Amino acid sequence: MDKQHAHQLLDQLDPSQLEAVVRLLEVMTGPEASRIHNAPIDDEPVTEEEERAVAASKEWFKNNRGIPMEEVAAELGLAMEQVRGHKGPG
Repeated sequence: MDKQHAHQLLDQLDPSQLEAVVRLLEVMTGPEASRIHNAPIDDEPVTEEEERAVAASKEWFKNNRGIPMEEVAAELGLAMEQVRGHKGPG
């Protein structure tokens, strides 16, 4: 894929779609992206407790639906704009 093709695709997007793509590109090219790319590989062994927790989670999701992020934010008294705008620790 070349830049010209990417530009053609961008030109076909409506404003809300374009905004989402711009946010994605900002994340992919921002300073955090290089830190993540250069971060050491997590080679710490998985514990039995972690394996049990993952198995329990998978089992739970077989019988339950996930909770949408909007609901979680509302329960915490947050607006999605606050969640989306959060930059994380540091």
